[in-house]
Amino acid sequence: MLATLVVVGLSACAPEDESSGTPSTPSGPNACSKEKLALKTPGAFTVGTDKPAYAPWFVDDDPSNGKGYESAVTYAVAEHLGFAASEVKWLTVQFNAAFAPGPKKFDLDVNQISISEDRRKAVDFSSGYYDVRQTVITTAGSKIAGAKSVAELADAKLGAQVGTTSYTALRDVVKPKQTPAVFDTNDLAVQALKNKQIDGIVVDLPTGFYMTAAQLDNGEIVGQLPAGGQSEQFGFVLEKGSALTPCVSRAVDALKADGTLAKLQQQYLTAEGAPELS
Repeated sequence: MLATLVVVGLSACAPEDESSGTPSTPSGPNACSKEKLALKTPGAFTVGTDKPAYAPWFVDDDPSNGKGYESAVTYAVAEHLGFAASEVKWLTVQFNAAFAPGPKKFDLDVNQISISEDRRKAVDFSSGYYDVRQTVITTAGSKIAGAKSVAELADAKLGAQVGTTSYTALRDVVKPKQTPAVFDTNDLAVQALKNKQIDGIVVDLPTGFYMTAAQLDNGEIVGQLPAGGQSEQFGFVLEKGSALTPCVSRAVDALKADGTLAKLQQQYLTAEGAPELS
């Protein structure tokens, strides 16, 4: 598996997602001290993510090793809040369950979940820790290989993972003539592309680089979908009304300000070789 892949700080868009509404900063210098945090389990920082945990966000399907962009950012946030690495406890949480209404067993969840006003009705989000672009991938020789514009994708059979902003972008930006294929996981989408059941997949750019480099023979990045007026960001998910939300946002903001997020993006993500579709 590739531990270092691709995408650096690109502001972006998917139609439903917005990054506004950052939680208010907690008052007082000690408001976010470890002993004052409202945790699910005292003394432990409980983090949810799905399984498999995919590169480049995680490495070797092991969120606890601190490798991969989201794992590394999570441990940096935990450290900023006063936790040792050994105090970070991981739970398996299905993607859609992370932002479904209701109580949560985790303090926060990290799983390439885009901040959106619709999702905010059920959960809290931290400040965004990554600016997202949606991308179309395919294999060499397919009917969309070499496409230069969104219009050239109109006749293709395209797919995306259910419940994601990738699917939203496929439906609302690409607007294909054929009904988009919907998959429970990105692995199933890759298999469908291998079997030539679809012509291409819409995914976030880092995942697209991983798929084309590690999961597909002759995989190709077709291009990034056009950016619009709304920015899309990944954020940590917390239970609705969590007292922990402003403290996690403070930690994310600090990591952005001191250059940690940019450094980790350069280590695990990059945007080279991803043309823009007109």
